[in-house]
Amino acid sequence: MVMNTDINNYIVRNNQEWQPLVEAGTQYEGVWVKSLLYNETQRRSTSILLKFEPGSSYPYHNHPAGEEIFVLDGEAIIENAILHGGDYLYTPPNFKHSVRSETGCTMLLVIPAEVELL
Repeated sequence: MVMNTDINNYIVRNNQEWQPLVEAGTQYEGVWVKSLLYNETQRRSTSILLKFEPGSSYPYHNHPAGEEIFVLDGEAIIENAILHGGDYLYTPPNFKHSVRSETGCTMLLVIPAEVELL
């Protein structure tokens, strides 16, 4: 396979709309997503932006391959730790947690493997 060397084929422009976060037919109220990197082999996005409206949450889950979170703005509460805009969190493989935001927040997430809801 020949690599495409046109950088424009790898840029994700900021003109896409926020979509409701829906997984396995469940929509998470007040949680929105934008896909940044879609993995064709896994048939899922591995780099995303998530936006939490004030008072919204994502249930307790496992990250089999870990994850990376960078909070762009607002506050996110993960395992009773409050992350603010500019904070970064790496969770190792098989780290389990939930996420909620009382104030609302926007986060960049890198998720190498599918999340397992518990």
